[in-house]
Amino acid sequence: MDKVQRLRAMSSLCRQQAAYNSMNKWKLLAEAEYWDHLANLELSSHFEQCNAIPSAN
Repeated sequence: MDKVQRLRAMSSLCRQQAAYNSMNKWKLLAEAEYWDHLANLELSSHFEQCNAIPSAN
């Protein structure tokens, strides 16, 4: 879960920079979306692993 927090922090940082950098606003917002996407993938993977049914041997 620490990785998700780091990814969300990167997204937040990009959004903050976009607010003050009008020249690169759309690039930074796109980058924030990328970090959010990675965080969502990480969360999804985490919950899939938590909910996996162990195979019977």
